[in-house]
Amino acid sequence: MTLDKFNSWVSRILFFAAFLLLAIAIGERLANLMGYTILRQTSFAAGRLLEFAAIFLVFVIALLLRQIRKELKKS
Repeated sequence: MTLDKFNSWVSRILFFAAFLLLAIAIGERLANLMGYTILRQTSFAAGRLLEFAAIFLVFVIALLLRQIRKELKKS
């Protein structure tokens, strides 16, 4: 497996993980508005899940910018 394929897989996995965390955070916030909770015994609130999603997206952006820089150096 080349480094480009590895970077591609990592960025895809992190992007989908960030999207999943965003969906869970929105669901948790909506459940909290109705008086319920989805994340019962975890110490992560909806805001904390959004922070983790943003961190994952920062890494995805860094990997994509690295790929763009590599392609621009080729030409």
